[in-house]
Amino acid sequence: MSEAYGPRPCVGFLRRRGGESVQQPPTDVYRVGTDPSSTILPRRVKIERFGVELGPLGHLAAERQRLSAPEFEHINVRPRGATLGAEVTGLRLSGQLGSDVVAEVRRALLDYKVLVFPNQAITADEHVGFARCFGELEIHPFLPGSADNPELVRFAKGADTGGFENGWHHDVTWRACPSMGAILRAIEVPPTGGDTLFADMAAAYEGLDEETRSVIDSLEAAHDYLLAFGNVVPDDKKAEMREQYPVVHHPVVRTHPETGRRSLFVNAYFTSHIIGMDDENGNQLLRRLFAQAAICEYQYRVSWEADQVVFWDNRAVQHYAASDYFPDIRVMERASIVGDRPS
Repeated sequence: MSEAYGPRPCVGFLRRRGGESVQQPPTDVYRVGTDPSSTILPRRVKIERFGVELGPLGHLAAERQRLSAPEFEHINVRPRGATLGAEVTGLRLSGQLGSDVVAEVRRALLDYKVLVFPNQAITADEHVGFARCFGELEIHPFLPGSADNPELVRFAKGADTGGFENGWHHDVTWRACPSMGAILRAIEVPPTGGDTLFADMAAAYEGLDEETRSVIDSLEAAHDYLLAFGNVVPDDKKAEMREQYPVVHHPVVRTHPETGRRSLFVNAYFTSHIIGMDDENGNQLLRRLFAQAAICEYQYRVSWEADQVVFWDNRAVQHYAASDYFPDIRVMERASIVGDRPS
């Protein structure tokens, strides 16, 4: 396959088994920037094999350009991914952070969606204190915290306990008000593996064709805690937990309450079905939307080091914890911030 860039439409070529090259029809193009002499890039080369769309993702260019030169007064921000991910230095999370610093961290989170703070040797109490700068903290009903810090969920994995977070998901979308964000601290990391991947679901939404976006913009989907946590609830508690956490409906495409950007808000862990669609068509649509997180151009990968802290916007990204370190030990702690009802 080849792509042709320039002022003419992009033309793709798909080579068949017999060696014959078939020219694909031209795709849409768009201009980067406002200067009429700017480079014209293809939005996407429309080539499909086995239901998978291939080609460049030109719609990321404007967002990459916007994020390429951060301007902050109190923190140092270094962009690390295409449209998400930045390393933040110049502050200690263990200290008292002024309101102006907290405001800049929040602004960086809204821009980059995933913030990495290296070399932060903080205590559990300091972890909770930093998280509280951004809102009320959640208590997870199925992943208990410690007696001293019930807000901190501990993920301790090793030879006796394998990882089970290795699937793309937003956290706790089975809540009426899912998490605003989460702050994860590395306590012990394996010598290799154990990375966490993040996917920009706003970029994923914008990368869909216009027809698909027009269909999903008005849809809702059901989210159910039983899909992931049903097996940890004793039978005599199931009715009580169902009353406390009924199936909730969220928009398939949510609008970020602070940035106004629209993003996909369905995930394979907790989304059961599309409201008002039959199972065959609804499941087919969900499979296509779930698959958007797996597109590499939408992703940013964090390779963990001890004392590293990562803060992500749960409204805007999905994440995937790679479970490739067995039987080595990986110990993390997470504080999650209460969010709003998606709309």
